[in-house]
Amino acid sequence: MELVSSSRSVLPYRGGGGGLAVAAPSRTASGSSRRRRTSGFGCALGCGGEGKSVAGGTIRRRAALALLLASPAMSVAFSAHGKTKSKNPYDERRLLEQNKKIQEANRAPDDFPNFIREGFEVKVVTSDSYITRDSGLIYEDIKVGTGNSPKDGQQIIFHYIGYNESGRRIDSTYIQGSPAKIRLGNKTLTAGFEEGIRDMKPGGKRRIIIPPELGPPVGPSTFFSAKQFEVFDVELLAVQDCQRRTIAFYSDVVCS
Repeated sequence: MELVSSSRSVLPYRGGGGGLAVAAPSRTASGSSRRRRTSGFGCALGCGGEGKSVAGGTIRRRAALALLLASPAMSVAFSAHGKTKSKNPYDERRLLEQNKKIQEANRAPDDFPNFIREGFEVKVVTSDSYITRDSGLIYEDIKVGTGNSPKDGQQIIFHYIGYNESGRRIDSTYIQGSPAKIRLGNKTLTAGFEEGIRDMKPGGKRRIIIPPELGPPVGPSTFFSAKQFEVFDVELLAVQDCQRRTIAFYSDVVCS
């Protein structure tokens, strides 16, 4: 009696010993049988010579591909191709228009500078009337005052309005109702603000753009949490001389 299966047939053994032998799978074998027959891992574990050959070829191809990708030249090539493909083009005009709309919504003053951020790089866009110093400070004289500029030890009286990069007002002595009074040279002001106001003259008005490296310290224990440019509109009202006054055990500084 002969039994026939859908995946393989049982045929009489024609050798010398008699009995039954399992023949190779027919061309009508199922997909799962074909996958078992050609699987590299299966052949590596216990197939015949043909399976070992297929598995060996698969392993050799994988090793060659891994060696190719591991080489420095190919790594640089693949990484460069990926960066070039995924990086968006730098559209300065689009960013300028977007920032202008934000500044208009924040009611920024006229001729306010524009800040274009592309990753960690910041480009400051201003009119030709602005001056950039070697320190990175940028300023524009709206009105030039008269008299002498302040010196260390003297007290300056001034109004100011502070803005962030988007043109939003963050502080103003005009709203507070009284001007600020500070002595120069005692490190009360940030480096950028003191540099910008030091060569002003009484009655003058100036817009100062302070870069992050000349601005206030940044960190969790400070008011500022990120390094950004700051913009100040400053009006220098007066410069006063200061003298130390001592009465008995009391001593103070009087400016007039």
